[in-house]
Amino acid sequence: MNLIRWTALAALTAAFVTCGAVQAEEAAGSEGAAGFGADWESWHAGNSVADLASLQRGARNFFGYCAGCHSLKYLRYSRIGQDLEIPPDMLQKYIVPKGAKASDYVLAPMPAADATAWFGKEPPDLSLMVRARGADYVYQLWTTYYVDPSRPTGVNNLRLDSISMPHALSELEGLKKAVFKNVEVHDGANVMTQRVFDHFETVVPGRLSREEYLGFVRDLVNFLDYAGEPAQVHRRALGVWVVLFLLVLTWLVWLLKKEYWKDVH
Repeated sequence: MNLIRWTALAALTAAFVTCGAVQAEEAAGSEGAAGFGADWESWHAGNSVADLASLQRGARNFFGYCAGCHSLKYLRYSRIGQDLEIPPDMLQKYIVPKGAKASDYVLAPMPAADATAWFGKEPPDLSLMVRARGADYVYQLWTTYYVDPSRPTGVNNLRLDSISMPHALSELEGLKKAVFKNVEVHDGANVMTQRVFDHFETVVPGRLSREEYLGFVRDLVNFLDYAGEPAQVHRRALGVWVVLFLLVLTWLVWLLKKEYWKDVH
């Protein structure tokens, strides 16, 4: 029943389905003459690991753009297929790399030595990235790249200054520049000038509109959130029943206590 959803995987690097609409507070302003992004620190991923369709799109996005450099060393391909309801034949055809098995862990094919030579450090494993940094951090990371000719990769990032990773999603988002302004800061009798970010301005449009790109990133963050703890949806559902059981047990223990202590009072 999920075959239709996964036929898009056949064109992972060539086409994209339209992502969902973005909530107003996550749109991060308009791209008019005044620019956008002044409130980037308040941008929220707003993801939900219970959204199966979003997880499927996020898996497509990850294996299309991230899996060449980044691993998910605590997650097996077969677990992804089971949890995301991907048919085994489609999993093997579009997700599992040639020469690998569905039971293998998701490991990047890039040799560590090459990665260090190209980027200065080995790309991190993303298995626990969202759990370690938070979904909003990762979401902001992929939405605050800007052009910086002084950097070896030609780009920098507001969330992680002097980032080593190139903007792998630039063809989708496009290129934007960060506009800074000088602000006077009073420190007692001293007055210092501080360079503060003001807004983004689009330089080269990408293949996706801003809303579509934010949806793309949100799905990707959602998948990484799932990868950090694949059982979290089941855990939360089970937790409700555990709490209800404890409440009933507490009530029974309270009745038992009253029965044992009635003669004392």
